[in-house]
Amino acid sequence: MKENNKYSIGEFSEKTGISIRTLHYYDEIGLLQPEKHSSSGHRIYKHQDILTLQKIISLKFLGYSLDKILDLLHESSITTDLNETLTLHLQALKKEQERIEQSMSAIQRVIKLLEEEGEVDSAILFSLIHGWQTENIQYEWMEQHRLTDIAEELSKKTEEEKITLDQSYIQLAKEVKQLYGRPVEDPEVQEMVKTYLEASLEFLGEDLIQKLANTDVEELDIQELENSTPSPFTEDEQNWLNQAMEYYTQQTEME
Repeated sequence: MKENNKYSIGEFSEKTGISIRTLHYYDEIGLLQPEKHSSSGHRIYKHQDILTLQKIISLKFLGYSLDKILDLLHESSITTDLNETLTLHLQALKKEQERIEQSMSAIQRVIKLLEEEGEVDSAILFSLIHGWQTENIQYEWMEQHRLTDIAEELSKKTEEEKITLDQSYIQLAKEVKQLYGRPVEDPEVQEMVKTYLEASLEFLGEDLIQKLANTDVEELDIQELENSTPSPFTEDEQNWLNQAMEYYTQQTEME
């Protein structure tokens, strides 16, 4: 520290924890411009510069851009006029928080799946991940079609329940690749369909199944929802699987 609480840029950087490179940049854009030595031109920082830097750091913490901070630094006091921009920043931070939480959840599910499965086909895994990414879109679709209660029930499912369903989907995908081309009435094909549908029904539960049965949604709207998540199957494989499921349903209804 120099006499009369004056600091060189190195000393100021050490005292505040802000890098010399950042201090140079703040000086260049007019955000924090210290006094310059008359002969050497070296930057000389004072106590007031520490207070200004504290304001800059505080406003950055609230999410303001450096341009906006430059404007706010000239304000002698803060009024309720700031509330509007603070509210917008808060909304943006909440959205970012949701995105981070969604990413963390997806990472945990991938880790768990790989621990359980050891190896997962990349097309299947990325199809699952894309489905997780679009969960919010799927919930919005349900709300638009007045299926809010169903969306709420699905959102309450635990991570363990979701992972169990994911594993059932992975197993289905593996077997589709192995059994594709066989007649849909083939016993192994029907056992594959039975296993997956039973896992899906177990995930949903009786109450949710009943609610879904009572919904009145157009076929085109259902197709819109299905299209929001790409299938890991080829078009031929998907058609074959649909036919196998239809055959299973018909046989079940006849029993």
